[in-house]
Amino acid sequence: MRRGLLGLALLTMGAPAWGQNVDLFPKNYQAAWTRIAIPPTRAMSQTDQWHIFPKKRVIVCDGDQGHEWLRFNRELTNFDFRVEWRFTVVQGTPHYNSGVFFRNNEDGTIWHQAQTSQAGGYIFAETPVDGKLTRVNLQKEMTENRVKPAGEWNAYDIHCVGDTCTLAVNGAVVNTIHIAVDKGYVGLEAEGYHVEFRSFRLEELP
Repeated sequence: MRRGLLGLALLTMGAPAWGQNVDLFPKNYQAAWTRIAIPPTRAMSQTDQWHIFPKKRVIVCDGDQGHEWLRFNRELTNFDFRVEWRFTVVQGTPHYNSGVFFRNNEDGTIWHQAQTSQAGGYIFAETPVDGKLTRVNLQKEMTENRVKPAGEWNAYDIHCVGDTCTLAVNGAVVNTIHIAVDKGYVGLEAEGYHVEFRSFRLEELP
């Protein structure tokens, strides 16, 4: 009874109802993740810029082998995805860029991204709108810039149910998007900067 009341209280406060945990770092973790070039037709470097540390639940991107993403190879419908990230500080560099993907198609030609930058955390996408692939940038709709300076950890919570996905940055929702894509893949972006990802939690929802 107590557990049921707690769940009701969390739902009332707007917190996600946690479902089935997904193991992002299984025993054969190398097979769980795939590198994909951006765009997918581009030749990809033979040098891997991603380093997965399953015991620590950490993924590090060197950011020195071109634009690509690291896809978790399980298609998801409704889910909550949490990840923390931080950039390595580079003196004299005011701009940093990476992202956390959600509901991408297999090769990433359709993509939805929680942007990671000093300009803020917001949703950026190339997604079908009225049947046409359309670039959507919700930076101006971002409620506030909650991203911490380079070198500090940030927490992203991406919640997708039905046609609605929300992005919370460091504990507060900053963007909501409605999309005509009801399933897809999550992943991480390499875009020329050294970035660390940790504290992964992925849970499927009904």
